[in-house]
Amino acid sequence: MIKKIILGFISGIICGLFSAGGGLILVPAYVYILKMDEVKARATSVFSILPMVIVSGLMYYKGNYMDWKLGVYCAIGGIIGGILGAKLLKKISVNKLKFMFILFLIYASVKMIFF
Repeated sequence: MIKKIILGFISGIICGLFSAGGGLILVPAYVYILKMDEVKARATSVFSILPMVIVSGLMYYKGNYMDWKLGVYCAIGGIIGGILGAKLLKKISVNKLKFMFILFLIYASVKMIFF
């Protein structure tokens, strides 16, 4: 129980600071620390992100940091993408999923370092 709360605490801080945390922190933590199945880890991560996003979003709102028009357009695309992604998750093998996630993390890391 304590380990799970600590994971949530760390991902909550990262979510508040960097607007990230679910996929980057929780999925690997669920898989490697809690020994959860890959697909279940991703699904649980998405569910766990919701409270963090709501709280962080309220804090960003209070600070007047939001571009509402952009946010609404991205939310519409995100809803559609989330539905398609969840359906694809059922059809992609665990190894391909791991490889795709590794490529995404490498890409994001390189972009952050050099651009």
